Amino acid sequence: MTRSGSPRRPAGHRAPSVSKELFEATLALFAREAGAGPDRIVVLVLDNAGWHTAPGLAVPDGIRLVYLPPYSPELQPAETLWTHVDEPLANRHFDTLADLDNVVAHRCVALANDPDRVRGQTGFHWWPPKSIPS
Repeated sequence: MTRSGSPRRPAGHRAPSVSKELFEATLALFAREAGAGPDRIVVLVLDNAGWHTAPGLAVPDGIRLVYLPPYSPELQPAETLWTHVDEPLANRHFDTLADLDNVVAHRCVALANDPDRVRGQTGFHWWPPKSIPS
């Protein structure tokens, strides 16, 4: 928690909206941070959000985009977490967007601090166990 009582959010940037341009900037930053390039290929698995599939999307060298089939939440287990994020929002009125944002941030911090709950919600029985490359 911060001194003002707000949850300490995970590091990152929150934008008021999404767009092709914002996604391109995010991809460029991700490529730099991951060291992607001609000698290091990074495969990024994405859903079919409009900004992920926009015509003429600039994809940095070394990044390969692979798209999930539409309507396949079983292939994107994080989708099941939305129910948990939405729980404190149901049937409530928020006077301001900041109030809503604060409740969502509290819930996200709580989930980030409860890896067993997240793992239990997202770890499908048919997924292979995590393996460490030799």
